[in-house]
Amino acid sequence: MDSTPGPHTASDAIPSLAVRQAQIEHARNMAEQADRHAVTLESILAILRADRLDDRAARTLAIDVAASALVGIRMETDERRDTRLEPVVGAFARLRNDLRPLVRHGDLDVQFVEPPMTGRALPGEVAHAARAIVRSAVLAFVDAGEARRVRIQWDCDGLNLLISVRDDGRGELTAHDDSLRPISERVIALDGDVRVSSTAGWGSTLDIRLPLDPPAMPDLLPDSMPVSARERDVLRLLVTGARNRSIAEQLDISENTVKFHVSNLLRKAGAVSRAELILLAKRDEQ
Repeated sequence: MDSTPGPHTASDAIPSLAVRQAQIEHARNMAEQADRHAVTLESILAILRADRLDDRAARTLAIDVAASALVGIRMETDERRDTRLEPVVGAFARLRNDLRPLVRHGDLDVQFVEPPMTGRALPGEVAHAARAIVRSAVLAFVDAGEARRVRIQWDCDGLNLLISVRDDGRGELTAHDDSLRPISERVIALDGDVRVSSTAGWGSTLDIRLPLDPPAMPDLLPDSMPVSARERDVLRLLVTGARNRSIAEQLDISENTVKFHVSNLLRKAGAVSRAELILLAKRDEQ
Protein backbone atom coordinates (compact mmCIF):
# COMPACT_ATOMS: atom_id res chain seq x y z
CA MET A 1 0.00 0.00 0.00
CA ASP A 2 1.37 3.42 -1.00
CA SER A 3 1.88 5.56 2.10
CA THR A 4 3.10 8.62 0.20
CA PRO A 5 1.07 11.65 1.28
CA GLY A 6 -1.20 13.00 -1.40
CA PRO A 7 -1.16 16.60 -2.57
CA HIS A 8 -2.49 19.19 -0.15
CA THR A 9 -5.96 20.43 -0.94
CA ALA A 10 -7.26 23.95 -0.52
CA SER A 11 -9.05 23.02 2.68
CA ASP A 12 -5.76 21.81 4.21
CA ALA A 13 -4.35 25.34 4.13
CA ILE A 14 -7.17 26.94 6.10
CA PRO A 15 -6.68 25.28 9.51
CA SER A 16 -2.96 26.11 9.51
CA LEU A 17 -3.71 29.75 8.72
CA ALA A 18 -6.36 29.89 11.41
CA VAL A 19 -4.03 28.22 13.90
CA ARG A 20 -1.29 30.75 13.20
CA GLN A 21 -3.71 33.62 13.70
CA ALA A 22 -4.93 32.08 16.95
CA GLN A 23 -1.37 31.58 18.20
CA ILE A 24 -0.45 35.20 17.46
CA GLU A 25 -3.58 36.47 19.20
CA HIS A 26 -2.99 34.18 22.16
CA ALA A 27 0.61 35.36 22.56
CA ARG A 28 -0.52 38.98 22.36
CA ASN A 29 -3.22 38.44 24.97
CA MET A 30 -0.81 36.63 27.29
CA ALA A 31 1.73 39.45 27.03
CA GLU A 32 -0.92 42.05 27.82
CA GLN A 33 -2.19 40.05 30.79
CA ALA A 34 1.35 39.65 32.10
CA ASP A 35 1.85 43.42 31.95
CA ARG A 36 -1.39 44.07 33.81
CA HIS A 37 -0.59 41.51 36.49
CA ALA A 38 2.92 42.90 36.88
CA VAL A 39 1.55 46.41 37.42
CA THR A 40 -0.88 45.06 40.03
CA LEU A 41 1.83 43.15 41.88
CA GLU A 42 4.23 46.11 41.79
CA SER A 43 1.43 48.31 43.16
CA ILE A 44 0.66 45.92 46.01
CA LEU A 45 4.36 45.65 46.90
CA ALA A 46 4.67 49.43 46.86
CA ILE A 47 1.70 49.71 49.25
CA LEU A 48 3.09 47.10 51.63
CA ARG A 49 6.50 48.78 51.65
CA ALA A 50 5.18 52.31 52.17
CA ASP A 51 6.51 53.68 55.49
CA ARG A 52 3.70 56.20 55.78
CA LEU A 53 1.01 53.50 55.96
CA ASP A 54 0.26 51.44 59.03
CA ASP A 55 -0.54 47.73 58.70
CA ARG A 56 -4.30 48.20 58.66
CA ALA A 57 -4.25 50.94 56.01
CA ALA A 58 -1.77 49.00 53.87
CA ARG A 59 -3.92 45.89 54.06
CA THR A 60 -7.06 47.82 53.08
CA LEU A 61 -5.36 49.47 50.11
CA ALA A 62 -3.77 46.20 48.96
CA ILE A 63 -7.19 44.51 49.04
CA ASP A 64 -8.70 47.36 47.02
CA VAL A 65 -6.00 47.08 44.37
CA ALA A 66 -6.37 43.30 44.16
CA ALA A 67 -10.18 43.55 43.95
CA SER A 68 -9.95 46.12 41.16
CA ALA A 69 -7.54 43.87 39.29
CA LEU A 70 -9.95 40.94 39.56
CA VAL A 71 -12.75 43.06 38.12
CA GLY A 72 -10.43 44.05 35.29
CA ILE A 73 -9.64 40.42 34.54
CA ARG A 74 -13.34 39.60 34.27
CA MET A 75 -13.78 42.48 31.82
CA GLU A 76 -10.73 41.52 29.77
CA THR A 77 -12.48 39.33 27.21
CA ASP A 78 -15.19 41.87 26.50
CA GLU A 79 -12.60 44.63 26.20
CA ARG A 80 -10.62 42.74 23.56
CA ARG A 81 -13.75 42.13 21.54
CA ASP A 82 -14.55 45.83 21.61
CA THR A 83 -13.58 47.16 18.19
CA ARG A 84 -15.20 50.56 18.66
CA LEU A 85 -13.24 53.78 18.48
CA GLU A 86 -11.90 55.32 21.69
CA PRO A 87 -11.43 59.08 22.07
CA VAL A 88 -7.72 59.67 22.56
CA VAL A 89 -8.38 61.54 25.83
CA GLY A 90 -10.49 58.65 27.15
CA ALA A 91 -7.89 56.07 26.14
CA PHE A 92 -5.21 58.10 27.95
CA ALA A 93 -7.42 58.35 31.05
CA ARG A 94 -7.70 54.56 31.12
CA LEU A 95 -3.90 54.35 31.04
CA ARG A 96 -3.67 56.72 34.01
CA ASN A 97 -6.17 54.55 35.84
CA ASP A 98 -4.09 51.42 35.10
CA LEU A 99 -1.00 53.03 36.62
CA ARG A 100 -2.69 54.93 39.46
CA PRO A 101 -1.89 52.48 42.31
CA LEU A 102 1.76 52.26 41.28
CA VAL A 103 2.01 56.04 40.95
CA ARG A 104 0.25 56.68 44.25
CA HIS A 105 2.20 54.29 46.45
CA GLY A 106 5.45 53.63 44.61
CA ASP A 107 8.72 55.55 44.57
CA LEU A 108 8.39 56.38 40.88
CA ASP A 109 7.07 59.85 40.04
CA VAL A 110 5.01 59.47 36.86
CA GLN A 111 4.03 62.65 35.05
CA PHE A 112 1.22 62.52 32.49
CA VAL A 113 1.01 65.06 29.66
CA GLU A 114 -2.60 65.08 28.48
CA PRO A 115 -3.23 64.64 24.73
CA PRO A 116 -5.20 67.37 22.92
CA MET A 117 -8.97 67.17 23.26
CA THR A 118 -9.32 67.42 19.48
CA GLY A 119 -7.17 64.37 18.76
CA ARG A 120 -8.61 61.77 16.41
CA ALA A 121 -10.35 58.80 18.02
CA LEU A 122 -8.23 55.65 18.26
CA PRO A 123 -9.21 52.23 16.87
CA GLY A 124 -9.70 49.79 19.75
CA GLU A 125 -6.63 47.71 18.81
CA VAL A 126 -4.39 50.78 18.75
CA ALA A 127 -5.72 52.04 22.10
CA HIS A 128 -5.19 48.64 23.77
CA ALA A 129 -1.70 48.31 22.29
CA ALA A 130 -0.71 51.85 23.30
CA ARG A 131 -1.64 51.23 26.93
CA ALA A 132 0.20 47.91 26.94
CA ILE A 133 3.30 49.54 25.43
CA VAL A 134 3.41 52.29 28.05
CA ARG A 135 2.82 49.81 30.89
CA SER A 136 5.73 47.70 29.60
CA ALA A 137 7.98 50.76 29.43
CA VAL A 138 7.12 51.88 32.97
CA LEU A 139 7.70 48.36 34.31
CA ALA A 140 11.07 48.26 32.52
CA PHE A 141 12.07 51.47 34.32
CA VAL A 142 10.82 50.10 37.66
CA ASP A 143 12.74 46.84 37.20
CA ALA A 144 15.92 48.74 36.35
CA GLY A 145 15.59 50.60 39.65
CA GLU A 146 17.43 53.63 38.29
CA ALA A 147 14.70 56.09 37.28
CA ARG A 148 12.92 58.27 39.82
CA ARG A 149 10.76 60.17 37.35
CA VAL A 150 8.95 59.13 34.16
CA ARG A 151 7.14 61.46 31.78
CA ILE A 152 4.40 60.01 29.55
CA GLN A 153 3.01 62.00 26.64
CA TRP A 154 0.51 61.14 23.91
CA ASP A 155 -0.28 63.19 20.83
CA CYS A 156 -2.10 62.59 17.57
CA ASP A 157 -1.21 64.05 14.18
CA GLY A 158 -4.36 62.79 12.47
CA LEU A 159 -2.67 59.73 10.99
CA ASN A 160 -0.65 58.37 13.92
CA LEU A 161 -0.69 58.10 17.67
CA LEU A 162 2.59 59.55 18.91
CA ILE A 163 3.83 58.24 22.26
CA SER A 164 6.79 59.57 24.23
CA VAL A 165 8.05 57.94 27.43
CA ARG A 166 11.03 59.59 29.10
CA ASP A 167 12.87 58.70 32.29
CA ASP A 168 15.63 60.34 34.36
CA GLY A 169 17.78 57.23 34.75
CA ARG A 170 21.40 56.72 33.80
CA GLY A 171 20.72 57.15 30.11
CA GLU A 172 22.11 53.79 29.03
CA LEU A 173 19.02 52.33 27.36
CA THR A 174 19.43 51.23 23.73
CA ALA A 175 17.10 49.86 21.05
CA HIS A 176 18.68 46.42 21.58
CA ASP A 177 17.87 46.24 25.29
CA ASP A 178 16.01 43.01 26.16
CA SER A 179 13.43 44.90 28.22
CA LEU A 180 12.31 46.74 25.07
CA ARG A 181 11.85 43.63 22.92
CA PRO A 182 8.13 43.16 23.78
CA ILE A 183 7.52 46.83 23.01
CA SER A 184 9.31 46.66 19.65
CA GLU A 185 7.44 43.50 18.65
CA ARG A 186 4.09 45.06 19.46
CA VAL A 187 4.89 48.26 17.60
CA ILE A 188 6.12 46.39 14.53
CA ALA A 189 2.96 44.25 14.54
CA LEU A 190 0.95 47.46 14.10
CA ASP A 191 3.23 48.71 11.30
CA GLY A 192 4.65 51.41 13.57
CA ASP A 193 8.16 52.34 14.61
CA VAL A 194 10.06 53.06 17.81
CA ARG A 195 13.17 55.18 18.44
CA VAL A 196 15.32 55.14 21.55
CA SER A 197 17.56 58.05 22.45
CA SER A 198 19.72 58.18 25.58
CA THR A 199 22.05 60.72 27.11
CA ALA A 200 24.43 59.47 29.77
CA GLY A 201 23.44 60.84 33.14
CA TRP A 202 20.26 62.45 31.82
CA GLY A 203 17.96 59.55 30.98
CA SER A 204 16.36 57.83 28.02
CA THR A 205 13.41 58.59 25.75
CA LEU A 206 11.20 56.19 23.80
CA ASP A 207 9.43 57.80 20.83
CA ILE A 208 6.79 55.54 19.33
CA ARG A 209 4.55 55.99 16.31
CA LEU A 210 1.42 53.86 15.87
CA PRO A 211 -0.58 54.28 12.63
CA LEU A 212 -4.30 54.76 13.20
CA ASP A 213 -5.21 53.10 9.91
CA PRO A 214 -4.17 49.60 8.78
CA PRO A 215 -1.55 49.44 6.02
CA ALA A 216 -2.92 49.57 2.51
CA MET A 217 -3.67 46.12 1.16
CA PRO A 218 -3.33 45.27 -2.52
CA ASP A 219 -6.51 44.35 -4.32
CA LEU A 220 -7.13 40.66 -3.82
CA LEU A 221 -9.19 40.17 -6.97
CA PRO A 222 -8.78 41.47 -10.52
CA ASP A 223 -10.10 44.97 -11.17
CA SER A 224 -12.27 43.53 -13.90
CA MET A 225 -14.29 41.60 -11.34
CA PRO A 226 -17.30 43.72 -10.24
CA VAL A 227 -17.00 43.61 -6.44
CA SER A 228 -18.09 46.32 -4.04
CA ALA A 229 -15.85 48.07 -1.51
CA ARG A 230 -17.56 46.19 1.31
CA GLU A 231 -17.00 42.85 -0.44
CA ARG A 232 -13.30 43.66 -0.69
CA ASP A 233 -13.28 44.47 3.04
CA VAL A 234 -14.84 41.09 3.77
CA LEU A 235 -12.35 39.29 1.51
CA ARG A 236 -9.39 41.11 3.09
CA LEU A 237 -10.40 39.72 6.50
CA LEU A 238 -11.36 36.35 5.07
CA VAL A 239 -7.84 35.66 3.81
CA THR A 240 -6.44 36.27 7.32
CA GLY A 241 -8.46 33.29 8.57
CA ALA A 242 -11.14 35.39 10.29
CA ARG A 243 -14.50 33.70 10.78
CA ASN A 244 -17.89 35.27 10.10
CA ARG A 245 -18.40 36.52 13.66
CA SER A 246 -14.99 38.18 13.78
CA ILE A 247 -15.51 39.78 10.37
CA ALA A 248 -18.92 41.06 11.48
CA GLU A 249 -17.46 42.60 14.64
CA GLN A 250 -14.57 44.28 12.82
CA LEU A 251 -16.78 45.74 10.09
CA ASP A 252 -19.69 46.49 12.43
CA ILE A 253 -22.18 44.49 10.38
CA SER A 254 -24.29 41.41 11.10
CA GLU A 255 -23.14 37.83 10.52
CA ASN A 256 -25.94 37.38 8.00
CA THR A 257 -24.57 40.33 6.03
CA VAL A 258 -21.12 38.73 6.08
CA LYS A 259 -22.61 35.48 4.74
CA PHE A 260 -24.36 37.44 2.00
CA HIS A 261 -21.11 39.11 0.91
CA VAL A 262 -19.19 35.80 1.02
CA SER A 263 -21.88 34.19 -1.13
CA ASN A 264 -21.59 36.99 -3.68
CA LEU A 265 -17.80 36.69 -3.71
CA LEU A 266 -18.00 32.94 -4.31
CA ARG A 267 -20.40 33.46 -7.21
CA LYS A 268 -18.36 36.26 -8.81
CA ALA A 269 -15.04 34.43 -8.44
CA GLY A 270 -16.50 31.13 -9.65
CA ALA A 271 -15.30 29.41 -6.47
CA VAL A 272 -17.12 26.52 -4.83
CA SER A 273 -15.79 27.03 -1.28
CA ARG A 274 -14.31 29.65 1.00
CA ALA A 275 -10.97 27.83 0.77
CA GLU A 276 -10.92 28.06 -3.02
CA LEU A 277 -11.91 31.74 -2.82
CA ILE A 278 -8.97 32.46 -0.51
CA LEU A 279 -6.55 30.61 -2.76
CA LEU A 280 -7.80 32.52 -5.80
CA ALA A 281 -7.38 35.80 -3.94
CA LYS A 282 -3.85 34.91 -2.85
CA ARG A 283 -2.93 33.82 -6.38
CA ASP A 284 -4.15 37.11 -7.86
CA GLU A 285 -2.26 39.01 -5.17
CA GLN A 286 1.08 37.53 -6.29
